Amino acid sequence: MSKKINKLKENEQFNEIRLILGDQLNASHSWYREKREDVLYVIAELHQEQHYVTHHIQKIQAFFAAMSMFGDALKSAGHNVLYLDLDDTAEFDDLPALLSYLLKHFNARQFTYQQPDEYRLSEQLKAFSQSIDCSTDCVDTEHFYLRHDELNKYFKADTGHRLESFYRKLRQRFDILMNGDEPSGGKWNYDKSNRNKLKKDDLKEVVAPLLFSNNVSEINERLKRHNIKTIGNGTDELLWPVTRKQAKELLSFFCDHCLCLFGEFQDAMTSEISDKKWSLYHSRISFALNAKILSPAFVVDQAIKAFEENPSKISIEQIEGFVRQILGWREFVRGIYWLNMPKYKEKNHLEADRDLPEYFWTGDTKMNCLKQAISQSLDYAYAHHIQRLMVTGNFMLLTGIHPDQVDEWYLGIYIDAIEWVELPNTRGMSQFADGGIVGSKAYAASGNYIQKMSDYCSSCHYKVKLKAEDNACPLNSLYWHFMNKHKEKFGNNPRTTMVYRNWEKQSDTERQKVLEKAEKILEDLSIL
Repeated sequence: MSKKINKLKENEQFNEIRLILGDQLNASHSWYREKREDVLYVIAELHQEQHYVTHHIQKIQAFFAAMSMFGDALKSAGHNVLYLDLDDTAEFDDLPALLSYLLKHFNARQFTYQQPDEYRLSEQLKAFSQSIDCSTDCVDTEHFYLRHDELNKYFKADTGHRLESFYRKLRQRFDILMNGDEPSGGKWNYDKSNRNKLKKDDLKEVVAPLLFSNNVSEINERLKRHNIKTIGNGTDELLWPVTRKQAKELLSFFCDHCLCLFGEFQDAMTSEISDKKWSLYHSRISFALNAKILSPAFVVDQAIKAFEENPSKISIEQIEGFVRQILGWREFVRGIYWLNMPKYKEKNHLEADRDLPEYFWTGDTKMNCLKQAISQSLDYAYAHHIQRLMVTGNFMLLTGIHPDQVDEWYLGIYIDAIEWVELPNTRGMSQFADGGIVGSKAYAASGNYIQKMSDYCSSCHYKVKLKAEDNACPLNSLYWHFMNKHKEKFGNNPRTTMVYRNWEKQSDTERQKVLEKAEKILEDLSIL
């Protein structure tokens, strides 16, 4: 590392060091409007970030490639940039140790950083800033619709919040899909139009996703050289966008080819298409968004522009469903995260305590819905929101997997997973471990839901219509076991009263068979 630093110091002296984290690749940040010779931007591949969880190899590849390309872009724009890879930072125990060395080496009098989006890093940099002698400053990332210091105006700790109310407030505040004070189309939410299953004729219209070929062979060599443990599958060619140009190209592709049916089929799942069509009508821009390569405002504006220019092709149901994910849900979970940390990470309302089965790391299970979702996740570091919530997440909920293991899996396996967005989605929305802060009910479902939204059941080893037989879909008995076990918590919820009435209508003998079947499964989840 000394060669790289010394080479830079021969020609430059820096009054201020500005840190750019791997998910802060925002080229529109006000930092870059002025070229200052006394400012050094530092971007670093950190060993500490490779070990707090085991990441999918494509996730690491994407972040490192995007960070490197962003550093090159800043240099081309005339800024002073020090990019440090894993070789350069190997001698430092953590980020504070690296920063201490750099500040001392360059005799800098100012350290500035953007507000981290992970609580862990925020606390680390806050403590570091308080421990050094030079001046420090923390600035906003200028990425989200809501500034970090505005979140407490919309959220309160340990309080149940619902997306719909928050979403409407942001639609009104930022004048998005509005006609004066009324929502475009006359309705705020078209969610009921976003739950269609793909039929065979629909599959013919699905377009192949736009993929990229970013060479990451040098990154792979570094990972191997430093014995970085990873999960999932990857090659020397990365298919994900790692530059703003590529991300904008992917967004344009979505607006031109996928947005027209995104809302209609955003919850659909299928195994009847080739590997070339695995992302259906989804945008796959979540990595670019979460790394801040693209801003949510830019994404929403481009999508609305496509809607306004093609009203006969893109309906209000499609654009509203997309805007709700970006303006609504993404901003919503961020607020939930920050107003409830660090206690949120410890919540386990349902007292789940089982271990995650081994097939979550291999996809080797006879349950076709799990096999499809897990295998796709391992192959592409990607699965869409219903695969995450209602397949893998639902299984983890019904079987009582400990939330710590749930978080570790989701945070590691997905290319877009950063804790601020992952934690409320898994511990809150998916596992109800927060006791209702994110959602008013547990998103538990039997095999009937999977059959309704996919074709997974038709080629599964298990039979979706059976409950207690040897070849019965495991989700059926597990669902009733879960609801029966937690009746005290959910029995008075208006959204689940009908479920319990249906359960009570069954005979004592039938209920007992179902519960015994579930208990047998829970004794050894590896048998599935």
